[in-house]
Amino acid sequence: MRPIPLVTVDQMRAIEREGDARGVSYAEMMERAGRGVANAVQVIPVERRTVLGLIGSGNNGGDGLVALAYLAEAGWKCRAYLVKARSEEDHLLKRVKNAGIEICTAAEDAAFKVMDEWLSSSEVVLDGVLGTGIQLPLKPEVERVLDHVRNFAPLPFVVAVDCPSGVDCDSGEASPAVIPARLTVCMDAVKTGLLRFPAAGLTGQLAVVPLGLPSDLMALQEVREFVACGAEVAEWLPVRPANAHKGTFGTVLGIAGCADYIGAAGLAAEAAYRAGTGLVRMAVIPTVRNALAGQLSEVTWLSLPEEKGSIAPQAAQVVLAHLERVTALLIGPGLSTSPATAAFVQEFLNHSTDLPPTVVDADGLRLMTKVEKWYEKLPSPSVLTPHPGEMSAMTSLPTAEIQANRAGVARHFASQWGHIVVLKGAFAVVASPDGTIYHIPVASPALARAGSGDVLTGLIAGLLAQGVAPFTAAITAAWVHALAGLIAEQQIGQSASVLAGDILRAVPQALTRLDHRKYLQDPLWVVG
Repeated sequence: MRPIPLVTVDQMRAIEREGDARGVSYAEMMERAGRGVANAVQVIPVERRTVLGLIGSGNNGGDGLVALAYLAEAGWKCRAYLVKARSEEDHLLKRVKNAGIEICTAAEDAAFKVMDEWLSSSEVVLDGVLGTGIQLPLKPEVERVLDHVRNFAPLPFVVAVDCPSGVDCDSGEASPAVIPARLTVCMDAVKTGLLRFPAAGLTGQLAVVPLGLPSDLMALQEVREFVACGAEVAEWLPVRPANAHKGTFGTVLGIAGCADYIGAAGLAAEAAYRAGTGLVRMAVIPTVRNALAGQLSEVTWLSLPEEKGSIAPQAAQVVLAHLERVTALLIGPGLSTSPATAAFVQEFLNHSTDLPPTVVDADGLRLMTKVEKWYEKLPSPSVLTPHPGEMSAMTSLPTAEIQANRAGVARHFASQWGHIVVLKGAFAVVASPDGTIYHIPVASPALARAGSGDVLTGLIAGLLAQGVAPFTAAITAAWVHALAGLIAEQQIGQSASVLAGDILRAVPQALTRLDHRKYLQDPLWVVG
C-alpha cells in the first residue's frame, strides 16, 4: 500500500491543487472524502444507527454533508445541524434535504433546545464544523456551539472530519472549546499538528481516507515524513514457510546485562524470540546467566568474563570469536556504564569487522559514543534506539531542544551518523539516513516504564535476524511494541500498572492483529 503522508496544511493544499490539475476535481475529492467518512462511521458498533452532523460552511462541512447523504442511503437516521449558514443554492444542502435528512441552523436554535434533543437521541456525532486551515482564537459564535456540545453529557461517539474543529493542524494548539473526538478521519494524509499536544489528546484514533490522487504528484514526491499504519507494517513481516527450520529465521546474539540490571537481558532475549527469530543466544556475565537461565529455557548462553558485576574488557575477544552464523547483533540493555564495560565496548568496536545487522540501545549508546568515530565502526545502517535523555548524551543537545524538534533532530543525526535513529517517547520517530521519517501514531503512559525499551530492542533484533531491512524492521518493531502496550493497558484496565513484562506478553496478540485487521482496535487504519 502507499505510505500515509504526514503533511503541513500548505503541503496538503499543494497536493490537492496538483491533483485537481491532474484531473481529480475538488468535487470528486469531496465525494470520496464524504463516502470514506460514512464508511468509517459504519464500522462503529451502534444499535440504532443514529447520527448528528455538525456542519460548517467550508469544505469540511461539505465532506460532512456528503457523509450524511451516504449514511442516510445506508439506512441511518441522520440530522444536520448547521453551525454556520450555507447558501440555499448549495447543491450539497439540497442533496441532504432530498435524502429526507432533518436540518436545523444554529441561528434558529439560540437556546440549544434542538441541539440537546438531537444529541440525546444520537449515537454518533460527526464534527464537520471547521477544517485544517483555521486560525485561533475561534469566532465567539462558533466557539459557543462547540463548547456546548463538548460539555453535553453523555457525549455520543464523536467522529471528527479531517481534524477536530478548533485545532491548529500545523502547531497542534487547540481552542478550549474543541470537542474531543474518539475517531478522526483524515483525508489522504495526516496533518502534523495531530501528532502534537494538545491536539493529539483530542483526536482519538486516526483513520485515513484515500482520495485516489495520482501517486506521482510532484507535491507527494516531496513529502519525506509518513505515519505508520498496521496495513503497511503487516506487509513487512517476514514470511514463515511451512518447511522452515530454526536456521530459516536467523540467530540473535545479545550483549546485555550486569549484576544491577539483570532483567534487561531477559526482556530483550524473549522479545527477540517473540518477534520470530529461530535462535537467541545471550552473551552475558555468569551472574546474569545464573539468574535468568531457569526463567528462559529457550535461550542459549555465552558466558563472558566478569569484573565487579559488569562485563570485563577481555570479553570483547570472546564475543568476536562467536559471531559465526549470527544474523543480528543486539548491544546495550542493562550493560551499565562501569569503566570495565566501557573498555569492553571500546575494545569490541575497535576490533570488529563484518558485524551482522546491529541494534544498539541504552547503556550501549552512552558507551559507544565515547569511542572515536563510533558510527564508522558499526555496520551501515545500524539501528540506534535512544530515548531523549540518551539522545542528549549522544549529541550534547539539551533534552528540551530535542523534544521541541523530535523529527528534525532524529533526521539530522541519522544523516550525520549514517544509521537509523529510533527516537523513543510519545509518537516515536524512526529516521533513515536518507531523510525519510516514519512516525508511530501512539502516545501512551503504558509504554513509559523501565524495561519497555529493552522489549523494543529485542523486537528489532528479532526482525533483523530474519532478514528484514533495518529501516522497516525498526518501524515494524516500534509499531508492534506500541500496539502491545495498548493491548496490555486494555487488559489490565489502566496504564499505571502496566509493566514491561506485560508489554512483552502482549506482543503475540499485537502480531495477530496485524494478520487479522480489526479497525477500531488499531491506532491508525485506512478506510476501505
